[in-house]
Formats: sequence, C-alpha cells, structure tokens
Amino acid sequence: MEKRFQDKVCFVTGATSGIGRAAALQLAREGGKVAVLGRNAEEGREVVSQIKAEQGEAIFIRTDVGKDAQLRRAVERTLATWQRIDVLINDAAMMTFDPILKLDPKQWDTLMTVNVRAFFRLCQLCLPHMQGGSIVVISSVHAHQTTPNVVPYAASKGAIEAFVRGLSLEIPHTQARINAIAPGAVDTPMLWSNPNVKSGKEKITGQVGTPEELASAICFLASSEANFINGSTLAVDGGRLAAL
Repeated sequence: MEKRFQDKVCFVTGATSGIGRAAALQLAREGGKVAVLGRNAEEGREVVSQIKAEQGEAIFIRTDVGKDAQLRRAVERTLATWQRIDVLINDAAMMTFDPILKLDPKQWDTLMTVNVRAFFRLCQLCLPHMQGGSIVVISSVHAHQTTPNVVPYAASKGAIEAFVRGLSLEIPHTQARINAIAPGAVDTPMLWSNPNVKSGKEKITGQVGTPEELASAICFLASSEANFINGSTLAVDGGRLAAL
C-alpha cells in the first residue's frame, strides 16, 4: 500500500470505535503516527495494540472532547511526543432523540459542546502547529435531510459544514486545508443503537457503508491527492441523499 502519510502526525478523535477507529488504523497503515483519542481506555489500548502489531506508531490519550482541559492535554501530549500535528480528523460526536419541545436545554448544550465547540477548539489548538496540513471533520447527511427527534444533531452537523466553509477562507491553504465528510448509513454502534432506527421512524434502505469505506474517503481528503479540495463537504452515503 502506498504510504501517503509516511511520518505524518495524525490526531484522531472518536478513534476507539466505528469510523474514527477505521480512520486511525488506515492512517497508521499508510505510515502515519497516530494519536488515538477516545473515552474508553480498553478500546483505545486495543486500537494502539493493533497499530503496533502492524509495525505502526501510536499513542492513546483518554479524552472527553466535551472538556476543554482534556482537549488541551491531548494536543500538548501529541506535541510532546512528535513535535507537530499534520492531520486532524474530528469524528467524536453524540446524538439525542427527544422532540425539541421536550428536550432538556442541558442536553442541547452538551451536544453542541461535543459536536461543535470541541471541533472549534481543536482547530484553535492544532492549527498553530500545522503547516501544509489537513483537517477532516465528520458531518452527516442529516445536515441536508433529516428525521424527527434528532434536530440538535442535524443542527450541529449543519453548523460544522458552515464552519468548514468559513474557516477555509480564514486560513491559507498552505497552512491547512479543511473539509468535511457527510456519511449516510454506516455499520457502526451509533447507527444500530439509534432509537429512531430501532423503532422504524428512520428507515435504513439501500446500501449501508462500512467504517473502512468511510476511512478511505477520509484519508483521500487528508492526503496530498486532495490538494485542490478545500472548504468542501463530500457526501459518502451510497446514494442515500439522492434517494431522499
């Protein structure tokens, strides 16, 4: 396999399961040095062990992205280990499943902190240490077509895509490119634990993607092959948006 990320330092949130885990593994297989971030220490150690078993280089940093002090610590530890950050992949996210009129405002605030504010802070913390880097954030088709009872999640993903467009105009592309991926249905715990999916309110029809297929798209956008792509959102959804 071509090693597009040879010796590049890759910082990945939500890297202990699902799409983030698949992205961390592929980045490592392509030569990247990977900071694996997540809340589950056992799963994080498993990802690092797998990377090292394949002769890759990785560290696990237990991190709740909703807590600013932990974000700072994670960035500082990555810099202390490898002195720079070349790739930022932001996958960590959460969902709520209550109608807006019944939603506890604290749930709204927590979701927006995890899904939007954490990404904003990571950009602030990582960009000063990036030169010729790449940022990829995981959005969702829910930013474009959504279902009842997930309004905060859909709103957060729409905000992320607007953030991507705006930040791409504020920073020179020579410092970093910033893009988003909008997945459709992907075979992850988040999909199958979704109460709307379980109840049938959200119909999963057509193709269901794998985390590895999403990782391929993420790594493409993060690589030099995508040097002319900036401020964009790539739908990786098996045609789901076209069918909605």
